[in-house]
Amino acid sequence: MSLHHQLSLSLYTNSRAFIQLIQGYLNDFHLTYPQYMAMSILWEEDGILVKQLGEKLHLDSGTLTPLLKKLEAMNYVKRVRGEQDERTVRIELTYPGKSLQPKILQALSPLEENINEYISQDVVALNNSLQNLFESIETLKQKSKE
Repeated sequence: MSLHHQLSLSLYTNSRAFIQLIQGYLNDFHLTYPQYMAMSILWEEDGILVKQLGEKLHLDSGTLTPLLKKLEAMNYVKRVRGEQDERTVRIELTYPGKSLQPKILQALSPLEENINEYISQDVVALNNSLQNLFESIETLKQKSKE
């Protein structure tokens, strides 16, 4: 089996398994994993531009816009157009969106405990390795376009 195939399979199966694990906790809140990721970023940086959120999630506007519309329909966020430039749109958490954070953190606490118990030492090293891998893949993508 080639290296790229081994890496692809490992990343795919592990990410699917971990996302499915988290999704099990999110179902009670009627949130999808991508919606949760967007909310997580907003809990850290409320009021960022849609463009910035897309960059952080590595999502294009065609994927991000429906996700934000759904969160807006759930009354978790509101989109606010820029006063000086209407093309800029900020995403701001509503009160229900802000108050969702402690509820989700509480729901995810068993997962956090399990991570700490079983794989905590590996997570930091793994996260660093994955970030380095991501940067290398981005470099390879740029080279393939040349």
